[in-house]
Amino acid sequence: MTAKESLSGGEAAPRKLAAEKLREVASELFYKHGIRAVGVDEIVNETGVTKPTLYRSYASKDALVSACLLERIAAMRRVLDEIASRHAGDPAGEIRAIVARYAELIATPDFRGCPVTNAAVEFPENDHPVRDVSERSKAEVRARLVALTRQLEVDDPDILADGLTLLIEGACTSRHTSGSQGPSAALVRTAEALLQAFPTTRRR
Repeated sequence: MTAKESLSGGEAAPRKLAAEKLREVASELFYKHGIRAVGVDEIVNETGVTKPTLYRSYASKDALVSACLLERIAAMRRVLDEIASRHAGDPAGEIRAIVARYAELIATPDFRGCPVTNAAVEFPENDHPVRDVSERSKAEVRARLVALTRQLEVDDPDILADGLTLLIEGACTSRHTSGSQGPSAALVRTAEALLQAFPTTRRR
C-alpha cells in the first residue's frame, strides 16, 4: 500500500492518520502564508490526499482551521501547565517563567506572530467559528495571569494582569515589524519593571 493510499483509505486508522497529516501540513501553511491565502487545493497537494479525504476528515476549511488552532492552543496550554507545576506556590516565579517562555518563542527565527492573534485578525466577524476559538484562547491566557496576580499581595492585580497581557501581545506584534532585536527583545525586562511597579502592599 502506498503512502497516498494509506492516507486516503476508508479504514479508521488511515482516516485518523489522514486527519492528523492534514492538520499538521495545513497548520504550517496557514502560519507561514496566512489562512485566507492558503486554499484547499494547496493543502491537499502538499499533503498528498484527495479533496474527498479532506472533507471526510473536516467538514469545511473553517473546521480545519479551527482544528489547527485548537491543536496549537492545546500545545501552549501544556507548556503553561508544565510551568505551573514547576512553580507551584510561587505566583511571581510562574509569571516570570511565562513571560520568559513567550520571549523565547518570539526570538525564534521562524516566529511569525501569535497564530491565535493572526487568525483573529483574518476573521474579524464576531459570529465566525475561528474568531470564537481565538477569543476563548485569549480569555484563557488572561484568566491564568489574573489568577496569578491575585495571589500576589499587590493593589489592582487585574490591572497588573492586563499590563502583562498587553506586553506579551505587543511583543508578538512588534516582532512582525521590528524583528527579533526590536522592542520585542525587551519583553522580559519590561515585564520585570511592570512587576516592580506593583509593590506588595495589600493585606499589610
